[in-house]
Amino acid sequence: MIDINLIINSPDIISAKLANRGYSLDITKITKLHDERKSLIKIKESIAASKNKLNDKFKDAKSEDDKNSIKTESQKLEKSILENKKLLEEKEQVLNDILLEIPNIPSDDSPVGKDESFNKIIKTHGSSKKSAIEHSSLLSKNGLLDFELGASLTKTRFVVMKGKIAKLHRALITFMLNTHTEKNDYVEFNVPYIVNKESLMGTGQLPKFEEDLFKIHDTELYLIPTAEVPLTNIYRNKIINESDLPLKLVAHTPCFRSEAGSYGKDTKGIIRQHQFEKIELVQIVKPEMADQTLELITSHAEGIMEMLEIPYQRVHLSTGDLGFSSSKTNDIEAWFPSQNTYREISSCSSFTDFQSRRLNIKFKEMDSKKKSYVYTLNGSGLAVGRTLAALIENHTDGDIINIPSVLQNLTGFKTIKL
Repeated sequence: MIDINLIINSPDIISAKLANRGYSLDITKITKLHDERKSLIKIKESIAASKNKLNDKFKDAKSEDDKNSIKTESQKLEKSILENKKLLEEKEQVLNDILLEIPNIPSDDSPVGKDESFNKIIKTHGSSKKSAIEHSSLLSKNGLLDFELGASLTKTRFVVMKGKIAKLHRALITFMLNTHTEKNDYVEFNVPYIVNKESLMGTGQLPKFEEDLFKIHDTELYLIPTAEVPLTNIYRNKIINESDLPLKLVAHTPCFRSEAGSYGKDTKGIIRQHQFEKIELVQIVKPEMADQTLELITSHAEGIMEMLEIPYQRVHLSTGDLGFSSSKTNDIEAWFPSQNTYREISSCSSFTDFQSRRLNIKFKEMDSKKKSYVYTLNGSGLAVGRTLAALIENHTDGDIINIPSVLQNLTGFKTIKL
């Protein structure tokens, strides 16, 4: 969440920045609650001071009448303390609920615009192949991708892979994990695929985006939408030594998303499924390292694309297209010849201290007792299903899919005949 002191001390600046991403900040309501909370804290301190004075008087009291009188007065103060505590907790809860609904502040260098049409293309890599057949059409005829079976087992937008395509999918996972752990120095984690409400609150998926999640009936547990959630929550309520930063984490997990409101959008083939696999990169860093780290994470994701010889472009998202928790995002978009366009395959974001404030993750500065909030960043390295689709479309020649050389020792074959 946003530091409330930024809102109170610089209301016009913060309001303007949030307006750039289409959010209207109710400064009056927040300021009123903040002032009421401060007043209740002052009352609390005043009552506590009176209670201490009564305790001193009780020690010096000689007669039973004086002691009884002090006890009666003390009981009244205790009642006031309880009433004040209840009011303070109520105000803090209301204020906290409002803060949890406010998106992150866009970075100063994010392009200002109301939607994705204002995104800025930073670079392109690779030559764009033309007129390929759509990946699902290529693979459905021989059952390597079976959407009808997926729908019969579950519902639409689930798929069953088999044979060499299933093995190619597995090879991509291993290749990505090996690259990030052996070349890019991430530590691999195996994390739960089910998380609690607190974990999703901490990374910003709740309370705002509950309709996008798969919730387990009669519980406060959810299937993960991304490994970002369990990976970042590993350090919830932790104080990290400055010397241990940066922390670099990676995990492969399935991801589960209801994709509410996305009907008809990129739903053909395996571009947008309810269940998909992803390699997630997370870094936890000192604030001054955020920009450098975002560039590093983005380059790690791009490196996978380049080794797989998939054309792509890097896009700097506008303020109106940023995710709720993000301050700055680079999308990597793969070229899909069948659609004659680029589609997102990775999103790399800096969250500043937005998540760490919700999760209470701090670092202790060396040679100092000072504790500060860390900055968190993450990126897909990469979304496996979309990578598979892009690879197929860009590496198909006639009735042959050519396997990139970096995968051949993992697949055990160099081509797939259609």
